[in-house]
Amino acid sequence: MTGPTRHTASLHLDEVRDKAGFLDRCARDLGFPEWFGHNWDALADCLHDLSWWGPQGEGFVLRVHGWEAFRTAAPEAAATAAEVFTEATEHWAGRGTPLTVHYE
Repeated sequence: MTGPTRHTASLHLDEVRDKAGFLDRCARDLGFPEWFGHNWDALADCLHDLSWWGPQGEGFVLRVHGWEAFRTAAPEAAATAAEVFTEATEHWAGRGTPLTVHYE
């Protein structure tokens, strides 16, 4: 018998070189709801309300593939994205449901 599991999703940043590409890839790979506005505030909103992502179980895991190449190509966008991810993990930690982001 197994208990609740952590919901896991993958974000693939191969060939993403700017903010617009990053936000488009988030929408596609993470299955953001139609109301996603393709800006940093909308990214934060989606990550603070993960009800659209399915049952929370024991938390959430986000695997970000190709992070280093994206960070090299778009350092300002990557810094802002990392800040949004950090704020989201802190938000969920305060609610007792972990959101873990793995940069790969």
